[in-house]
Amino acid sequence: MAGNNGKGMVIQKRDLDLLQELSVMRVLDREQAKIVAGFGSTTRVNARLLALTRAGLLRRFFLGTTAGGTKALYALSAKGAQLIEVPLRGPQRRKDEILAADFFVQHQLTVNGIYCALKFGTLPPGVTFARWLSFFAPIAEGLRLIPDGYAELQTPSGMVAAFLEVDLGHEHLPVWRKKVDSYLQFAMTGNVGAGTFHRPFRVLVVAPTDRRVLSIRKVVAEKTPKIFWFASLDVITRDGLFASAWLRPRGEERLPLIPFINQPREIQ
Repeated sequence: MAGNNGKGMVIQKRDLDLLQELSVMRVLDREQAKIVAGFGSTTRVNARLLALTRAGLLRRFFLGTTAGGTKALYALSAKGAQLIEVPLRGPQRRKDEILAADFFVQHQLTVNGIYCALKFGTLPPGVTFARWLSFFAPIAEGLRLIPDGYAELQTPSGMVAAFLEVDLGHEHLPVWRKKVDSYLQFAMTGNVGAGTFHRPFRVLVVAPTDRRVLSIRKVVAEKTPKIFWFASLDVITRDGLFASAWLRPRGEERLPLIPFINQPREIQ
C-alpha cells in the first residue's frame, strides 16, 4: 500500500518492502537493496535510496573499501522504523559518517549475503524458502547463544533447518568451544524456553577461507561429528551456496547443502 511521508514523497510498496527487509538485515548496501526490493537498474536503486534518505526513512553512512574508495550503506532511521512499526535496530552510525573499518557491519553484510541467496536466489529444483529468523537475544534461557540467523528450506526430502554462524576470523577458538557446547546442549534439551525450531537442525559455519574452516572444524570434531556443516566464503562465492562445497566435522568429502532429489536424505 502506498502512502505519503509528510514531505510530499509517495511511499511505494517497493519502499515498504525495502524497509521491512532492513528490519531483518539491519544494514545493507546498494547491491543487496537491488536484490531485496527487486530493482533491475543501478540508476533507479541509487535514486530511490537517495530519496528515502532525504525523506528521513533511511540513515546513510560510508565504509572504506580495499580499493581505497568508499561505498554507501543504509540502515533504518527512527522514522523508518516507526513507519513499518518495528523496533529500531541496526548500527547507530552518524549521518554520512565515513568508517575505515567496521567489523559488525562487515559481518552483517556477509550474513545478509547468505540470507539473500536463500530467500531471493536460485534454489535447487523442488526446494522452496520457508522462513528466516534473526536474533537479538539468546535463543533459550540459560544459553549464551545468539546465532547469526536461522533458515528453513522445504525440500523434496522434507524440511531442512539450519542455524547460521558466520566467522570472519575475529573469534578465538575457546569461544568456539563454548559455542559448540551450547549448540549440543540446545539440540538435546528441545525448545523449552525458546522459540519453535524444526528438528533435527544443522549449524552452518561459514568462514573466509578453507584454512579458517579447518581451524574451527578441529575444535568441533573434538566434541561431535554431527550437526555442523562448514564452507568457506571463497568456495561458495565461486561455486554457489548449494554446490558441493560443504564439509562435516570429520572427513574430507565435500557435500551439497541439499541432496539431489534421487539421493536418500542425508543424516543431519
